[in-house]
Amino acid sequence: MRTLVDIPEEELTLLNRLSKAQNTSRAELVRQAITLFLQPHKETRPLPGFGAWKDHPEDGLAYQERLRAEWDR
Repeated sequence: MRTLVDIPEEELTLLNRLSKAQNTSRAELVRQAITLFLQPHKETRPLPGFGAWKDHPEDGLAYQERLRAEWDR
């Protein structure tokens, strides 16, 4: 997606300098900066099955052991 952003002259000068030093485009540097900025804000969601057993009347380990005991029969 393309977007227009006003960048202060001082920061644009530094961005140009960094772009030449790293032999990369200003756009790529801006993308990298946005990625780094947003990283801590990414939403973390529990796995879909997380908490699925919480309302079950039997302890999970006890259930597992009971089922495995049936294999020996």
